[in-house]
Amino acid sequence: MTMDKTDQDKNDANVHPINSDTDDIGSKESRLRRRGIYLIPNLITTGALFAGFYAIVAAMNGKFEPATLAIFAAILLDTADGRVARITHTESKFGAEYDSLSDMVAFGVAPALIAFTWTLSSLGKVGWVVTFIYMACAALRLARYNTQGDNKSFTGLPSPSAAALVVCAIWAMDDLLLPGEVVEVWMSWVIGLLIATSGILMVANFNYMSPKMYNFAGKVPFISLVAVVIVFAIILSKPPEVLLTLAILYALSGPARFLWERYKKPTV
Repeated sequence: MTMDKTDQDKNDANVHPINSDTDDIGSKESRLRRRGIYLIPNLITTGALFAGFYAIVAAMNGKFEPATLAIFAAILLDTADGRVARITHTESKFGAEYDSLSDMVAFGVAPALIAFTWTLSSLGKVGWVVTFIYMACAALRLARYNTQGDNKSFTGLPSPSAAALVVCAIWAMDDLLLPGEVVEVWMSWVIGLLIATSGILMVANFNYMSPKMYNFAGKVPFISLVAVVIVFAIILSKPPEVLLTLAILYALSGPARFLWERYKKPTV
């Protein structure tokens, strides 16, 4: 006696019933796994966020050198979280968005408030206008970076470099003052011009070198290590002045590269 296809399907269904409860549990577990976050890179990003917050609090209490060091700590942590995520294969959309929010606090809000607290408040409306320009440009720079994807060079001055330029200038000028001495007017205008220029450079279409252009994992000549030691020694001899010089040179490298590529003579 033959069995038609419909009866055969019914028998197969009875032999292998579909367990809907198990499927629901599995889908719930899958959704929970998708909603989870990677701890290590996001923990480093949280450290950068805290460093930016600490810089703001330190500046509000008149401690500008610790505020500057906190910004540099945020720069190191911001560099580390992305590298750790790539090495451990823990990159995620959540981590990228969280990193941008942390960068906005540490390299957008914190340097602007440090500058405003140190001297820009004495300039009245000009002070808070240039402060807002810097913060707005930092936000625009980060938004543009998120939409550009992974490039080997930066379009516009990176926000960590802009933050380093601002806080190093404040650190260097603050060292020139005696304890209790009032900030001079020319210093206020220099910082105002510098913070406005840094903001404009962040949104300009100048290309800046990125560490991604270099392979630090490969072998290098022994003399390279000696050069690194010498550079560290020079920086430690006069940290504010040396770091400010390096920050200025990097900030000017974008416009200089643009002018060179535009006006260089074509080779024959």
